Amino acid sequence: MLFEILTLLAGQVLAFPYPSVGTNQASPQAYASSSDLKYKLSAVDAPVSGKGNPGDTSTWSLSIDDTEAGYKQKINGFGGSVTDATVTVIGALSDSKRTQLLRELVTPDGANFGLLRHTIASSDLSGPPAYTYDDSNGNADPELGNFNLGDRGTAMAKLLSEIKGIRSDITIFGSSWSAPGWMKLNRVLTGNADNNWLDSQYYSQYAQYFVKYLQAYAGLGAPVDAITIQNEPLNNQGGGHVTMYQTADEAAKVTHDYVGPALRAAGLNTQVWAYDHNTDTPSYPQTVVDGAGEYVQAAAWHCYAGNLDWSVLSDFHNANPNKSQYMTECWTSPQTSWYQSSKNTVGPLQNWAEGSLMWTLGTWTEAADGTFGPYIEGGCATCRGLFVVDQNAGTYEFTVDYYMLAQFSKFIPKGATILGGSGSYSYDGYSGIQSVASKNPDGTRTVVIENTFNNDVYVTLDTASGETWSGNLLANSVTTWILP
Repeated sequence: MLFEILTLLAGQVLAFPYPSVGTNQASPQAYASSSDLKYKLSAVDAPVSGKGNPGDTSTWSLSIDDTEAGYKQKINGFGGSVTDATVTVIGALSDSKRTQLLRELVTPDGANFGLLRHTIASSDLSGPPAYTYDDSNGNADPELGNFNLGDRGTAMAKLLSEIKGIRSDITIFGSSWSAPGWMKLNRVLTGNADNNWLDSQYYSQYAQYFVKYLQAYAGLGAPVDAITIQNEPLNNQGGGHVTMYQTADEAAKVTHDYVGPALRAAGLNTQVWAYDHNTDTPSYPQTVVDGAGEYVQAAAWHCYAGNLDWSVLSDFHNANPNKSQYMTECWTSPQTSWYQSSKNTVGPLQNWAEGSLMWTLGTWTEAADGTFGPYIEGGCATCRGLFVVDQNAGTYEFTVDYYMLAQFSKFIPKGATILGGSGSYSYDGYSGIQSVASKNPDGTRTVVIENTFNNDVYVTLDTASGETWSGNLLANSVTTWILP
């Protein structure tokens, strides 16, 4: 992974409460999570109709367009990445704890995550050794006769199937970190950044590799809804990290001439999402869409650009209004700020993203040397999951990043429509107020407001439908209003 963003220390890990939010409610509700985790999806004072009385509290004004004129993109979901590390740590829990955790992740009992990314074979959050589903002992296997999910691929598919059994409408997409080594010009999976890209003679086998993977997962009860053919295609590393370089032109050619036709020929309706990398090279997904648009349904973006600007997604939407967009990766760690998951959700949602995912879903608790894991040599030792598992105690805890993301995922359901709005602003250093609102399938409206000031702020919200609501935001918190 590329980590150009290191900010403030995140809060400590604590436990999880379960607010219950009804549908078609007659009165407003409010829930908040604070950076110090004194509030964790906790019920707080609901907004009042009208301007209210801020007293001596600082004030701020927001507006939303909740009429049809303000309708923007529909939400597909929020969540995290199911890596080999996630599978390993969940496997350390008892059956009852495992079931409890999964329900808290993907149902209204907890965060209600509706979108999961999973790693196709090894990533930087896999235990060693690195692997793919057709390593063939390093020998060429043009007929893919040695294709096999192996123990880890099978465990991944079975976990996804278990999750699918708990929430049938969850969207799952897979991302590949590398083709098998024998398909690359350097003939190795890891350890050499030279010629670390596809050998063109194996383009067809590369496409069939995806077909076989998708069929194998579906056979284990884990149908995959979409794929990105290469995670971070501009990230080329040697050492132990699993990467593969792929230019935009090659991605377009491979998608248009090989992967797209192979999926259709196999009767698979799996979507292809382009790019899966940073916002600083928007020409990449545009090139793929231009060259393979009939097979590409979406663009996928990561949060690691040095000068991160989510308005790139609005530019892409304006050029490609019929293509979806997602924020598919943003790391979380004690080294990132308490608002890492909220900042990198609200920004994409303001700019046409249909979902947001953090990296990664689960890891071990922090080790004495400050690492988490499991991780591969050269991988992300300090990536911390949205939940962490204490292997010795057989317990799990949710992190600050989980709660901040859940302020969106729990209250903006799949199928909700994002609304236009104004009034969000951040000063240098990201102190400010950022918000996004949705019209929900049950007719309610959700407004998520991130306050990165060190003081409470009293917000007044005006709606295009003629209403005014106002209420208090805790310092350094994310607050969600549910309006009737």
